[in-house]
Amino acid sequence: MKTKLIISAIMLSGFLAMSCQTGKQKDHEKITKTSVPVKKIDSLLSLMTLDEKLGMIHANSSFTSGGMARLGIPELVMSDGPHGVRHEHGRGWFALEDADDKATYLPVGICLASTWNRELGYKYGEVLGNEAKERGKNVILGPGVNIIRSPLNGRNFEYLSEDPYLTAEMAVGYIKGVQDQGIATCVKHYAANNQETDRHNIDVIVSKRALNEIYFPGFKAAVQQGGAWSIMGAYNKVNGQYTTHHKYLNNEILKGEWGFDGVVISDWGSVNDTREALIYGTDIEMGTELVKSFHNPDYDDFYLARHAKKMIESGEIEEEYVDDKVRRILKLMYRSTALGRHEPGKRNVPEHQQLALKVAQEGIVLLKNDGLLPLDKNKLRTVAVIGHNATRLFAERGGSSQVKPLYEITPLEGIKNLLGDDVEVLYAEGYEPYYDESLFRDASGEAASQSRANKKNVEVAKKANQGLIRDAIALAQKADAVIFVGGWIHGHEGMPWGKGTYDAEARDKLNMKLPFGQEDLISEINLVNRNTVVVLKGGSNVEMNNWLPETRAYLHAWYAGMEGGTAIAQILFGEINPSGKLPMTFANSHLDYPSHSIGEFPGNKTVQYTEDIYVGYRYFDTQGKEVTFPFGFGLSYTSFEFSDLKLTQMDNKVLVECTVTNTGSRSGAEVAQIYVHQMEASVDRPVKELKGFEKVMLEPGESTNITIELDKSAFSFYHPEKLEWTLEPGVFEIRAGSASNHLPLKGIVEIDY
Repeated sequence: MKTKLIISAIMLSGFLAMSCQTGKQKDHEKITKTSVPVKKIDSLLSLMTLDEKLGMIHANSSFTSGGMARLGIPELVMSDGPHGVRHEHGRGWFALEDADDKATYLPVGICLASTWNRELGYKYGEVLGNEAKERGKNVILGPGVNIIRSPLNGRNFEYLSEDPYLTAEMAVGYIKGVQDQGIATCVKHYAANNQETDRHNIDVIVSKRALNEIYFPGFKAAVQQGGAWSIMGAYNKVNGQYTTHHKYLNNEILKGEWGFDGVVISDWGSVNDTREALIYGTDIEMGTELVKSFHNPDYDDFYLARHAKKMIESGEIEEEYVDDKVRRILKLMYRSTALGRHEPGKRNVPEHQQLALKVAQEGIVLLKNDGLLPLDKNKLRTVAVIGHNATRLFAERGGSSQVKPLYEITPLEGIKNLLGDDVEVLYAEGYEPYYDESLFRDASGEAASQSRANKKNVEVAKKANQGLIRDAIALAQKADAVIFVGGWIHGHEGMPWGKGTYDAEARDKLNMKLPFGQEDLISEINLVNRNTVVVLKGGSNVEMNNWLPETRAYLHAWYAGMEGGTAIAQILFGEINPSGKLPMTFANSHLDYPSHSIGEFPGNKTVQYTEDIYVGYRYFDTQGKEVTFPFGFGLSYTSFEFSDLKLTQMDNKVLVECTVTNTGSRSGAEVAQIYVHQMEASVDRPVKELKGFEKVMLEPGESTNITIELDKSAFSFYHPEKLEWTLEPGVFEIRAGSASNHLPLKGIVEIDY
């Protein structure tokens, strides 16, 4: 059987564009372009006093900025929510305990990116936008599109990829899905916010080439393809200036070169200077006084409140700067649910839960399998589930992305639900989380002292619990198969937010070693039961050399949302064929990554990005360095073959055609990945760069012809001296395959336009 699938991957923004739009995505363009009443906005602005204008450009509670009741302008209501609408806050910082604020807990951003499925990106956004709308929000703070520069970043789980193209492709669908519901996305954190430790103080020293080729494309696509209505400034500095009010980032690039007509919202407390915030692009200041005083914030003491008024009244700053900010805010309001007309939203409905399950099913990645998987429940009498993460709940942890879910299926529950009464399921915790001072640093970079920890709730530097290990080994010995569920966690009970965290906002990990004695436990289980599957949760990888060689099967489950346990069980027992692909390189040690080996992370007050454009696989493949699992890699229970590469030049574009065939015995999905390399150039260029992909579902024996269209921007680079995108005529190698290290098809094109 042979079908034909034509995919458009024209990169209109200098890097990429979305594939053919759906009707809903076209409706999004209508909302963006035609529903903003410019004359009405000008009329409202003309009726405002300076005080009223200033009241709209800073917070008046933890998650609202001021409105103007006299003119019928409401507050602008925001919520955290990269993967679910955050629990409700009152006028102050703290949560409302009795609020009706349960929401769908979607798989985290890196799990979404692991699907390599643009359609799921859009549907994910639809769910998030619907639920935000039903909760009365106007702006959702997401998606996070910061590049995964280091595996240690505590917030990697919220982000999408180490690759700018994949990041941008998945973000665009998400943005359109949210905004088609009348909810503004606030794409974050602009820009080069790639670490959490000391994020308020660091100065990222990075070239304009690296910014434009690696760290900007997700934001650029969000603006030019996604039509994002707002962008969030970051905490850090870039090349000496705070990003939230940065002349180059905001005025020259975002609002200048990219033509962004939306609102720049500060991260909570990221404004540091009144004059710069006024003239360098900050439109709404959030969180400043809340950071200083949670209980009694003075909202008139924000930089963009009375301090701004003083500068304007003195003549130091023109009032037109404030007028531009208010115009942008009103434009966002008319586009969104604040002042625009939109259908009612819905929340916690079965179709949202099914979407959460679907993303988990396609985002979980099978990394090793020697034939053990899928497990056959008809051949098993007992299964031992071992590991603390088999029963741990993750939705309400991790920092500002926390969600209060209607429910959350754990791996143990998912396995029991699937097996029913047919197989006996035994459980042992195996290990317990603890707080170890040696694993963390406080904001100054010094080791956190025991005296500053909560001694009542924290056990310091405790070794693995030998009793739990003994119980686990005894269980493993008598089971027909073992499913070990471990990995990272979102923080530790009893610790202040940001302290004692392993995989969460405000703190980075110091290494990639599995915590709590898990490495030794896995090794001991492997010795007594060869039918052991390792399932790890977490926003990035761990060191694997000590346990992976003896492990027969390894599934990386990220944080897979409210139906994550269901999806894990379905994959383990073959009800779902895994199709996830890694959106980041899995090397064995953090010291292998260029951010550590030739750059700096976390650094001191300055962090030198001396690896420049060589992030992730660009570095490993160019340097010929071996990794444990490469970018784009993921196994299936069937097999695929790539053939018949054809390259055709027409109308200043290159058509890349190939055939993908399911050569196995069951249906499954494969991701065709297209990489480009310029053979000779006047500047250093990586040996491969992702420039196109498409995910296809095939029945056994079925073939599909894929056509991916690349325009000249797929072959361009940002010139480090000319400071512009440049295409140098020459010979380009184009390769196609299923992962960055498995590209069996290769062809050459010569480009002279």
